[in-house]
Order: sequence, then structure tokens, then C-alpha cells
Amino acid sequence: MLHTRLYRNGVLEKEGFPVEEVSDHVPDRGNTVWFDLCAPTPADLALISEELGLHELAVEDVFSDHQRPKVDVYDNHLFITVYGVHCVEGRLRPVEVDVFVTANALVTVRENANFPIDEVVRHWDANSRMARHGVTFLLHGLLDYVVDSQFELVQDLDAQTEALEETLFEGQVRDPMELQRSMYVLRKNTTKLRKIALPMREVIGTLMRRDQDLVADPQMMPYYQDVLDHVLRAAEWVEAVRDMLASAGETRLAQQGFRLNEIMKRLTSWAAIIAVPTMITGFYGQNVPYPGSGTSWGFWVSTVLVAVTSVALYSAFKKKDWL
Repeated sequence: MLHTRLYRNGVLEKEGFPVEEVSDHVPDRGNTVWFDLCAPTPADLALISEELGLHELAVEDVFSDHQRPKVDVYDNHLFITVYGVHCVEGRLRPVEVDVFVTANALVTVRENANFPIDEVVRHWDANSRMARHGVTFLLHGLLDYVVDSQFELVQDLDAQTEALEETLFEGQVRDPMELQRSMYVLRKNTTKLRKIALPMREVIGTLMRRDQDLVADPQMMPYYQDVLDHVLRAAEWVEAVRDMLASAGETRLAQQGFRLNEIMKRLTSWAAIIAVPTMITGFYGQNVPYPGSGTSWGFWVSTVLVAVTSVALYSAFKKKDWL
């Protein structure tokens, strides 16, 4: 299905038309056009660039990997980079979405099909009464969906981190390697989300500046302010989750150190218990006469001495909780 739409005076008039028809609708300022490109080729984007007069540096950024979320301001359009989030087998896989914003056209360029553009379209349809605000409305719907998905992910990461903390204090970890793997995956997902969530503050803040004529619609500012509020909450939350994971890692190391100390105390205690009988039997094994040498009472004295000393040491170590 072709992801294209034409709004005229705030009313959806046409959708699913070929991208080639965009140039027929853009010149009319009463129209608002949106179309979506998924993993386009340079030739595809070059055609759109010529139709809308897009800057060559913005077009070049579309094909550059690992872009930071940002807003670039050009003479006749804005270039915005944001990231959608989804997980594959528990690991975060961000999807880059580039957006070109002109006076009456919005172009979304998705890195791949893992970003559900249909969800954004449903968001627009659910708030169709605001479509009269044109491109500002469409851009808000896209950013609102992106930020909400990031907010939901940080909520999930927070829940996983709390469950991990509870596991650490259960007393006995069933599978230490699985726990270590879970901590690693959580830390990595949180780091990735932090890289794409924190710069969103600058993105929304730049769009809300009054000198941005393309999107500076006073009636839409409260809605952008709501998106900014979600961005700030998500950024603060992801930092909190990051700190919680760092504390969980330190707790895990402390537990391992404590466990190692317990093991060393037990080994040291048993070594001390064994050392006394070894000393006594070694003493009586010398090739010199000793009290009781060659008599039965000498054997029994040494045996009782070994038993009494061992029991005394065991009792002392047990009282100190070393055993």
C-alpha cells in the first residue's frame, strides 16, 4: 500500500496515490501533503529532492548511519532525525526515521519497515479534527507516537530492573550466568535508549521556538508542550533506570565478595582444625622418646588431645559464625 495522503483545508481528500503526483498538489498552499518512503534508493530521494527543493546536505544525511536525533534548519524546510524503538529477542533495535518538513508537505523516510507507520496514521485519524493545522498537526502526531513508544519502553526497562533487584535479594540465585546475561542486556538496552531519548529534548525545544515559521502554530504549542513533558519524563526515567542498574551491578559484586569471604572463613577454619592434629601426630612421630612412648596410655593421651582440641576449635569458630 502506498503511504500518501492529501489534506485540503483540514479535510482528508485523497490517499494511496502515487508519489509522482505529489508535485501536482504541493503548489496549492491550501493543500497539505504527506508521503512515506521506506528504505529508498538515492535515485528515489533525488526525485523528491528536486520536487520539493530539499538541501543536498539533508538528503545526504538520510544515507548516513548512526545519526544523532536532531533538527537541521534550512531556508525552505526542516530536516529532523528521530528513532522509533522495538525489541527483537529482548534486545533494543532502534529504527531511524528522517523527516522533511516544508510549508505544506511532510515526508517521512524510514530506515526499514520495523517502524509501524500505520500506527502514526491511526493516531492522525483519531485526532482528525486538528488536521486544519496542516503540517504542524502531522509532525506532532509523528513525534507524539515516537516519544510515547520510548516512554513505554523505559517503563518496561524500569519494571525489569525492579524484578532484577528482587532476584538479587532472594538469597540464592538459581542461575548466576542467566542473571549476569539479563543484567548485561538491560544495561545495553538502557544505554541505547538513553542515546536516542536525551537528545529529543533539543529536538522538541527547537521546534517550539517562535522563530520556526514552518511549525510555529500558537494553537498547537500546548500539544508540543505535552510532547516535551513526556520527553523530559522519559529522559529523567532512563537516567534513573541507568543508576538503578549501576547499583544492582555494585550489589551483585558486593554479594560475590561477601560469598567469597564466607568460603574463605570456612576453609581457614577447617585448615586450623586439621593443623592441630597434624601438629600433635607429627610431634609424636619424631624419632625421639616422648612421654608415653611405647605405652598404651601415651597413645590414648594423644588421641584425646586431638579430639578435645579439634572440638574446641570447631566450637569457637562456630560461635564466631565462621563455620
